[in-house]
Amino acid sequence: MIDSKHLDTLAAIVGRENLYSDKAHLIAYSYDATRERFEADAVVFPRHEQDVSDILRYCNTHLINVVPRGAGSGFTGGALPSRGGIVLGFEKHMNKILEIDMQNMVAVVQPGVINKDLQRAVEAVGLFYPPDPASQEYSTIGGNVNENAGGMRAAKYGITKDYVMAIRAVRPNGDIIKAGKRTIKDVAGYNIAGILIASEGTLAVTTEVTLKLLSKPKMTKTAMGIFGSVKEAMEAVYKTMAGGVTPVAMEFLDNLTIRAVEQTFHKGLPVDAGAILVTDVDGNLEEDLNLQLSIIEKIFRENGCSEFKIARDAKEAADLWFARRNASPSLSVYGSKKLNEDVTVPRSALPELLERFYAIADKYQIKIPCFGHTGDGNVHTNVMVDGKDPEQVKIAYQAIEEVFQATIDLGGTLSGEHGIGLAKAPYMHMAFTPEEMALFQDIKRAFDPNNILNPFKMGLV
Repeated sequence: MIDSKHLDTLAAIVGRENLYSDKAHLIAYSYDATRERFEADAVVFPRHEQDVSDILRYCNTHLINVVPRGAGSGFTGGALPSRGGIVLGFEKHMNKILEIDMQNMVAVVQPGVINKDLQRAVEAVGLFYPPDPASQEYSTIGGNVNENAGGMRAAKYGITKDYVMAIRAVRPNGDIIKAGKRTIKDVAGYNIAGILIASEGTLAVTTEVTLKLLSKPKMTKTAMGIFGSVKEAMEAVYKTMAGGVTPVAMEFLDNLTIRAVEQTFHKGLPVDAGAILVTDVDGNLEEDLNLQLSIIEKIFRENGCSEFKIARDAKEAADLWFARRNASPSLSVYGSKKLNEDVTVPRSALPELLERFYAIADKYQIKIPCFGHTGDGNVHTNVMVDGKDPEQVKIAYQAIEEVFQATIDLGGTLSGEHGIGLAKAPYMHMAFTPEEMALFQDIKRAFDPNNILNPFKMGLV
């Protein structure tokens, strides 16, 4: 427990109305999408960057843990105050779009800005911010940057790191730093912005982000391919991406996921299909979109696609996307506990990866429905069991370890977009050598020698 004198000092920094230690606030900020719970000693809402600096300087001096938090939508416990201390919340004050620079095509935002709010603001002036995580309606840019969030459009447009040009941040000792510039090129000094991206708030607290914007494409078209097997669909994915066309999105659902969505929503999905691929293309000319779709259809059909549907309007496009957007909640039909992982491999390894996952499911006699962003090799793998059965839960974690091992064996990574946090920390040794983990630890100590910033996340101590 933090001594009350420390809370009084922090309240003096931000104003009493911006520090809460009542039970309601502590509970509200104690969990994320993992549903694990850890209560902080207080929740503090800084008003501006200087508040952040003053808070960190004081906490560093008195060895008080500080956990930066966006919207709490993460799947790995990255924003959980697992060692107590204070939670820093940015949604109350530091939530403004500071600038949309039309000439240089950049936006400058505070960390509490909601992703979708930024998208809407820049699209209103003809610009485009592509990263679109599933949590875009409520996740914050600060959280997106610190987790390096992706989304469905990553197949063509990349992920958050591809749009971060500069970051203002505060080190644990209170020093305010700026990493990067709004210039297109910048090779002066170390790439500190690159180190801060995906650091999960363990190195510094983000206070401002400069983001690259694009011109918004004038039109989008959606199509769906139905396949007899997952292997055929996965072959079609990587051959399409190497076939002269780059779809905006290339999303897939396997048979178990298709059946779950149909059982839940009764949309008339092809429950006997081995897999579905849903894809978007975009551009400024209709003939260009039609050419892209013709190439995709040809490759799909050469790889076992029995039916190829092109949406005629926005409503039909939404219908085609419905199953993918509602895949995750539908999976509860298979069990009350879901271990949701976001492993990623080179696209050409996708067919073998899925085969290995289904072999793991057969071995343990459990269900592992899969869906996700196969356009960039990112598969959401869901181990489903009865959460009330301890033996089933034990089996689930054994299966997850084998899922990770299969992914690593195929040249993949533990996480494509969710991060490591607490949930994947025990598996970091599978992906990194002792020497590499020691380097991570050295970087952590260089930024945060007293280990007050989001401590014990990412397998670091």
